[in-house]
Amino acid sequence: MNKKTTTPAADFADYPRPQIALQPVESNQVGAIGYDDDTKTMAVQFKRGARAIYHYPGITREQFEAFRDAESIGTHFGEHFKAAKFEKFPCEDAPAAD
Repeated sequence: MNKKTTTPAADFADYPRPQIALQPVESNQVGAIGYDDDTKTMAVQFKRGARAIYHYPGITREQFEAFRDAESIGTHFGEHFKAAKFEKFPCEDAPAAD
């Protein structure tokens, strides 16, 4: 019998999110993306779950543009960035927990 294993959810970073402007994209999985040239950081917000914002450091402008311009942003993410190091931040417009 195959048991499906799941990876525990990553904790949120313990500092404020560096501001990277997010632009909506057409994708079933990804809601918005952004890039900061100074820090070479790509930001990705997914549509599902808590809509957390993930920052991926060490991404070149060319890598980001290939991601942004991909025929399938979700597939491209899975093939090129899913295993990359990231920092996780809460969605700014999510309701505050009581």
